[in-house]
Amino acid sequence: MRTPHAGTAAAPAPIGPEGDHAAHPSSAAPVSSGVRTRSQHQRRKRIVQAAAALASRGGVEAMQMRTVAERAGVALGTLYRYFPSKMDLVVAVVGEEIDLLESSIERRPPSATSPAGRAVDVLMRATRGLMREPELADALIRSLIMAEVDTPFGDRMAGLLLRVSGDGLTTESATEEQFALAGSLASVWVHELLEMLRGRRTYEQIQRRIEIAADRLLADFAAIRPNAQ
Repeated sequence: MRTPHAGTAAAPAPIGPEGDHAAHPSSAAPVSSGVRTRSQHQRRKRIVQAAAALASRGGVEAMQMRTVAERAGVALGTLYRYFPSKMDLVVAVVGEEIDLLESSIERRPPSATSPAGRAVDVLMRATRGLMREPELADALIRSLIMAEVDTPFGDRMAGLLLRVSGDGLTTESATEEQFALAGSLASVWVHELLEMLRGRRTYEQIQRRIEIAADRLLADFAAIRPNAQ
């Protein structure tokens, strides 16, 4: 993961065009990923990168929609076509971070022999990436916890843990129990990360707690019979 783009210490206010917390009054639906042209992909990427850069300096409160549009070199109306609210933009920034984590894991898969060991490798790799920009990490994590929009963060992290812990398991092929165990471990990690951002945990303490949780939650993971594919 390149960096954690997470929320500020203060809870984000509702978002709008000028206050940047509620959706733009004339917000159109987000541009469908299935019909994006190459230029649209590049424009969306510029917007997300601009938002992440602003958040890394001042948290989510620095991600004012007008400022993001100016930094990305797009019209404010164009920004709202892609992201009807600030929270949609926050979710996109987090999604890009998970993409980067997944790419890193594809290039260098965990080498541990046990499901728990592989899961710990991934979660601590994510922690190191996020903590390179703690203010951004704090802003994004806090914002996602308070999100009023559907966020894929938890399911994507659970799916990633399924893949590395279950030798290629997917959310479709895993049992309900396996998915729940992976999701629970991801939740433990988010909590511990927040505690670290608040200054209540060291990196070493987080690693030890994640190791204990993974050992308990994934002890019989490989023995659980997956769903028929």
